[in-house]
Amino acid sequence: MINVTFVCLGNICRSPMAELIFKNMVKERGLELDFVITSCGTSDCEEGNPIYEPARRTLAAHGISGSHFARQLTLRDIKNNDYILVMDSSNLMDVLRLTCGGYGDKIFKLCSFTPRPRDVADPWYTRDFERAFADIYDGCKCFLDYIISRL
Repeated sequence: MINVTFVCLGNICRSPMAELIFKNMVKERGLELDFVITSCGTSDCEEGNPIYEPARRTLAAHGISGSHFARQLTLRDIKNNDYILVMDSSNLMDVLRLTCGGYGDKIFKLCSFTPRPRDVADPWYTRDFERAFADIYDGCKCFLDYIISRL
């Protein structure tokens, strides 16, 4: 079983989009029994809230659905997961602060698996949910290819 957690700031836009996109990809490849996939935020500011409506609509436009309620990342989440995939450099710094610099072998920026490493811009601020979707999709696809190549 491979445990993966996607992380952004509030856990209502990017990380739940990544969670649902990745779950969909894994299911399409018949690998859903091989993964436990979740998402969290580095902040508790949105804890308990559902996925942000523009993010949900963007996923739905691409045929992806699912439910989600925000929660904050804990050190226990980091310890119990094989991969912690953050959306941007700020999230990475927040997670490294939480771990006091530990667990670096399992903490990655999502798009570091792509041929063009980059941050996933926060659509809460940019309002560009399609761009966030495209970047997250690319990161998830390349990450899944990476995992499959290691199996």
